[in-house]
Amino acid sequence: MALQLRPNCEYCDRDLPPDATDARICSYECTFCADCVETKLSNVCPNCGGGFAPRPIRPTQEWRPGVCTTRQVPSDKRVHLKYSLEDVAAHCARIRDVPPEKR
Repeated sequence: MALQLRPNCEYCDRDLPPDATDARICSYECTFCADCVETKLSNVCPNCGGGFAPRPIRPTQEWRPGVCTTRQVPSDKRVHLKYSLEDVAAHCARIRDVPPEKR
């Protein structure tokens, strides 16, 4: 099962194409840009409370049969926060000092 490679930051709605090196994901594939993760979210996923890692880049060239962006197409469904910005800020502030591996 391939990652969805969601097309946008859930916080600021910035485009994050499949080759974006500044896309960050949590273990549930919640997707945010590096700027929002660092400046708005304090490395706290506003949906699950986990931390973030750089999102892998899916190859555009088919190096192996069936494995590339044209064969396993990234998602085109834009995802947005389901919480208010105030709620997100309070959630992130509450647990930002707890390391991700201890959340």
